[in-house]
Amino acid sequence: MYDINRKGESGLLRFITAGSVDDGKSTLIGRMLFDSKNLQIDQLSAVEASSRKRGMKEVDLSLITDGLLAEREQGITIDVAYRYFSTPARKFIVGDSPGHVQYTRNMVTAASSADLVVILIDAESGVKSQTRRHLYLARWVGVSHVVFAINKMDKVQFSEEVYQNVTKECFGIAESIGYSNLHSIPVSALAGDNITARGDQMDWYAGPTLLEYLEHAPSAHDSTGLPFRFSVQRVMRLNRDNVQENSGFDGADLRGYQGLVVSGSVSLGDEIVVDPGGYRVKVARILNASRDCVKSVFTQESVTLFLDQDIDVSRGALFHDVTDPAERRDEFNAELCWFDERPLDLHRSYLMKHACSATRIRLKSIHQLIDMETLEPTQNHSTMRMNEIGQVSLRAQNIISFDSFERNQGTGAFILIDEVTNRTIAAGTIQ
Repeated sequence: MYDINRKGESGLLRFITAGSVDDGKSTLIGRMLFDSKNLQIDQLSAVEASSRKRGMKEVDLSLITDGLLAEREQGITIDVAYRYFSTPARKFIVGDSPGHVQYTRNMVTAASSADLVVILIDAESGVKSQTRRHLYLARWVGVSHVVFAINKMDKVQFSEEVYQNVTKECFGIAESIGYSNLHSIPVSALAGDNITARGDQMDWYAGPTLLEYLEHAPSAHDSTGLPFRFSVQRVMRLNRDNVQENSGFDGADLRGYQGLVVSGSVSLGDEIVVDPGGYRVKVARILNASRDCVKSVFTQESVTLFLDQDIDVSRGALFHDVTDPAERRDEFNAELCWFDERPLDLHRSYLMKHACSATRIRLKSIHQLIDMETLEPTQNHSTMRMNEIGQVSLRAQNIISFDSFERNQGTGAFILIDEVTNRTIAAGTIQ
C-alpha cells in the first residue's frame, strides 16, 4: 500500500511513459512540466505558436516533448524525447517513448536506463496489444517498478467503476509476467486531474497524484551489494607527468586500466580475476576520476586500477571477484528483441557487443517467440522479424565472461550489430 507520509527518495529518478499510441503519453508529460512550472518562456512560446499553426484554440501540451518536425506534423511520437525537471522534493529525467509498434526499439532503448515506467491506459478503450508489449519489454530490460496511469477519465465521466475494471485487467497482466507491488492512478492529462493536483472530479480516489507518487518512488536497484565487476575501456601508461602533485602517487611508471565499476566494490590489496586469461592478481593502486589515490571504489565509479603483475590486458577485459566469479562460456541462451527490418538469418554471423568487449556470434537456434497478444510462447520458428521477442541459443567465437541478466544487469545485457551496415539490429539479455 502506498504511504504518502513515508520518507521520499531524494535521488534522481529516471522514468519513461509507455503505452499504446494516442493514450496520451506526450500530453501527460507536457501537463506535468506545465503545471509544475518547469517550462522556459521560449519553450512555451514555441508550443503556443505550433498550436496556433495547427488551428487549436488551446495550447497542445503534447508538443512539448514531440520535438521532431515529423512528430509535430503527424501528431505522433517517433523518437524518445527526454526532459529534465525538478520539484522541491526531487529531480527527474523523463523519457516520452513512442507508442507505435514499428518504434519498439526506441522504447527498449528508453526503458533500458529507466528506474520506473508509467504505463498509460486509455480509460475508454482499455488495454491494447501495445500496452502488453511495452509492459513485457519494461520487465524484460529490468525495470522493476511500474505505475499505471488510467488516462482520459474525462471521457468516461470520471467513473470509478470503469477505473476499477481497467485497473484489475492491468494488474492481472502485470502479475502474470512477474510484477508485484503495483499501483494505479486515475488521471486526465488534458484537464490536469491527479497529475500534479487533484482537481474536483474524482473525490472517490484517495491515493497520491502522479507527481506525488514519483517523488516517493524508489530509484533503481543498488548494485553495490553485487559481486565486483569492472569493464576495461582503455589501457594507459601513467607517470609523474600526468598525475596530480598531491595525489600520493610516487611517480613510478605503471600500466593502468581505466573503466567503469559495473557492480560491487574493490579495495587495495583485493585479489581479483582478469578475463580473458583467468589471471589471479591483486589490486596494487586505485585512482579515482580526479586522479587521486583512494583505498576503495564502488559501483558506477569511473576509475583507473593498477595490478601487482604486468599481464596482457586490453579493452574489453573483465575484472571480477575471486570468491564469486563471472561465468565463462562460448555458448549460452538469451532473450532477444529483433530491431532490424531484415529478418534474423541463422546462417550469418553478427557482432556481439557486451560491456566493452566485442566478438562474433552465430545464433544456433530459436527456441520460442512471444505472442504479444497473449504473452504466451510459440514454437517452431526459423527466423525473427522486426520487433519480435524470443528465446535463442548463441555461440560466440571467443569465450566471454558474463552473469545472467537477472543477477547482474551490467554484465548480462548485450547488443548485436550488423558488420556490413554497422546498424544495431538486436538487444539481448543473457539467461
